[in-house]
Amino acid sequence: MKISIITVCYNSAATLEKTILSVSTQTYKSIEYIIVDGNSKDNTLALIKKHEDKISKWISEPDKGLYDAMNKGIGMASGDLIGILNSDDTFNSDMVVEHIASFHLQNTIDASIGNIVQHQENGKIIRLYSSKYWNPEKLTIGFMPPHPSIFFKRKLFNKYGNYDLGFKIGADYELITRFFLKNRISWKYSGITTTAMLVGGLSSSGSSSYKLITQEIQKALTMSGIVFDPFKIRIRFLWKIIGFLKK
Repeated sequence: MKISIITVCYNSAATLEKTILSVSTQTYKSIEYIIVDGNSKDNTLALIKKHEDKISKWISEPDKGLYDAMNKGIGMASGDLIGILNSDDTFNSDMVVEHIASFHLQNTIDASIGNIVQHQENGKIIRLYSSKYWNPEKLTIGFMPPHPSIFFKRKLFNKYGNYDLGFKIGADYELITRFFLKNRISWKYSGITTTAMLVGGLSSSGSSSYKLITQEIQKALTMSGIVFDPFKIRIRFLWKIIGFLKK
């Protein structure tokens, strides 16, 4: 089983090397590693060339943003499974991909979902983001599994389409809604903590981002013809607090 790992980046010189090395030290050897760079202006391209022996395919050219770059990577991929590793993240251990491959070989599924840990720049872990109690119906109240923990069969993108560029920060939510809720793909919780993720990012900071992702969650559900209560999505932060208190 070949597994394609896609990293998209732009001006990521400060973090990309750790990401590349995280892939290169995986114990699983049938990995196709793809980097899609958005024509970076810093030292990113030099780092890619420095580690070219660890990269299966790469391109550096202007794009229309994060999701356009992801779609380019999917188009370049030839693996049985596809996973996304962001350019400021690393795999949580050297055996993550091996564990993912074993899990998919043991289960006839279209996708697996797992966990990630979020950490600060000093390495301090501040959160375990788990999919253990997630199910697709939770998309209707604003909850999706952590995107970097999902490994999809590549054929799903051919069948159901790629990331929708009509979304600014919610194209991952829309794709997960389209795959898991509209088309009811087969899936299973792996229990694998796949990724160590640096806090921050497009959709994780500020009231303006919260408002935008709320709008895009509703847009995603509407596009897939899913019935939902807009009020429950707007107050989804309360569900997080309640879940935390229950734990």
